[in-house]
Amino acid sequence: MSCIFCKIANKEVKSSIVHESENVIAFDDAVPQAPVHVVVMPKEHVLGLSGLNGILPEIFGAVEKVSEVKGVRDTGYRVVMNIGKDPGQAVSHLHFHVLGGRKLNWPPG
Repeated sequence: MSCIFCKIANKEVKSSIVHESENVIAFDDAVPQAPVHVVVMPKEHVLGLSGLNGILPEIFGAVEKVSEVKGVRDTGYRVVMNIGKDPGQAVSHLHFHVLGGRKLNWPPG
């Protein structure tokens, strides 16, 4: 498969892994948009929400762990998910962005 996120999950492409569990991996974004910018995703190639099939608690547990490891749990962080090209999804593999480490503006887009 040519999906860059699948290659990261399979350790075919090197990345800075922040957290890993059985079904979920979290790594520093290659083009960070904030001091803390971590991608959290299922290891299995998933395109939409229906593909999460029971691992959502594991994903949100990983988000919480990332917030602790990166030191933003107490100051706050934003979790963003884009689905499709209009909101800006660059990689067609369902993933969540954990952003923090500075004041984040609203609205984001």
